[in-house]
Amino acid sequence: MSNEIKNRYEFVYFFDVENGNPNGDPDSGNMPRIDPETNHGIVTDVCLKRKIRNYIELTKNGEAGFNIYVREKAVLNNEHKKAYENLKLEIPKEKKLPKKIEDAKRVTAWMCQNFYDIRTFGAVMTTEINCGQVKGPVQLTFAKSIDPVVPLEITITRMAVTNEKDLEKERTIGRKHIIPYGLYRMEGFISAYLANQTGFSEYDLELLWEALTNMFDHDRSAARGKMTARKLFIFKHNSMLGNAPAHKLFALVRCNRKSESEKPIRSFDDYDIILNKEKIPEGISVIERI
Repeated sequence: MSNEIKNRYEFVYFFDVENGNPNGDPDSGNMPRIDPETNHGIVTDVCLKRKIRNYIELTKNGEAGFNIYVREKAVLNNEHKKAYENLKLEIPKEKKLPKKIEDAKRVTAWMCQNFYDIRTFGAVMTTEINCGQVKGPVQLTFAKSIDPVVPLEITITRMAVTNEKDLEKERTIGRKHIIPYGLYRMEGFISAYLANQTGFSEYDLELLWEALTNMFDHDRSAARGKMTARKLFIFKHNSMLGNAPAHKLFALVRCNRKSESEKPIRSFDDYDIILNKEKIPEGISVIERI
């Protein structure tokens, strides 16, 4: 990998869900996550990173340099072992990195070069086979719904039965949890300095935007209902250090209800998403996707 990014970025991302569960909470019977004080819906950064990882894994299909480190049924120590084997280094004992600083750096660099999600999001690789730690250039916030949401528990039936002893029963009953509608906002940060440490390139960056644009189309399930990427605003600084505080850029993007009616919102068409272009600071360019 080469051609690391030379600009700082921030971005604002909107997506919505219709009759689905965008991120179930295992501590609450897999009910949609909400802020209990405000009833605003929550989707964790980990959930969104999972979808990005899945999209990269699907589209790159094991292409060199685009493997995924955190994936289903991955044995992390086995992945770490590959770094030592490819670099022809002996695996140190007692969960330590190689004694030579250069060898330790080579091990960590190999992991960054071969795993997209490590050079993007970072990773703690200090397991029994130690490959060090990486702080990733791309960081995401929790997504929060624009308005309060109402989680519903829907009863469903199944004509088939699991056990032979239940053959005389007409049906089995289960439940699924949904949100009728919710529009969510997530904010993200990309550091050019950290990108230069991990090798996060311009091509990697374009893949990230592509994943955010298309990932829901390849993540369908009955539980998640209809999820759609709606808007992506990218703030590009003309320097590595940046030209304006992130919070001031985020404040330029507003999402408002079109009507003052108290009728429950059930569509993206009920919102206006507005970028205040007149107050964009000098040295910042804005790219709109979706």
